Amino acid sequence: MKIESKKVTVQKSATNLCNYLSDVKNFEHLMPENISKFEVINEKAFVFALKGMPEIALEVKEVNAPNQVVLGAMSDKLPFTLTGNITEVSENTSEAELLFEGDFNPMMKMMIKGPITKFLETLTSNLETI
Repeated sequence: MKIESKKVTVQKSATNLCNYLSDVKNFEHLMPENISKFEVINEKAFVFALKGMPEIALEVKEVNAPNQVVLGAMSDKLPFTLTGNITEVSENTSEAELLFEGDFNPMMKMMIKGPITKFLETLTSNLETI
């Protein structure tokens, strides 16, 4: 299953945005308002929970500076990646797009597609304002 967010313009250079997304502490500022937990586990990982959803632990799997940051689930129960693709527009502006990819059974896909799509929309909308 693949879900792509809209592309948003961020008032940061591609390098600065890549550094921002590589620092897991910054994801707390991007989370939706209905977050019930956010905790940094280590410099490469964090756990979060939205009200009514299970906790999800994410870790930085790969950084291809300045164009991509790949986060992945730390649990094998919900195997997925969240990739931030960054394109430089000018010296102080870049475009960002988030891509969610996971391998789920049809029932799980049906249950999570809506919430994940809304979650990606919130993350990208909050990216525009950093």
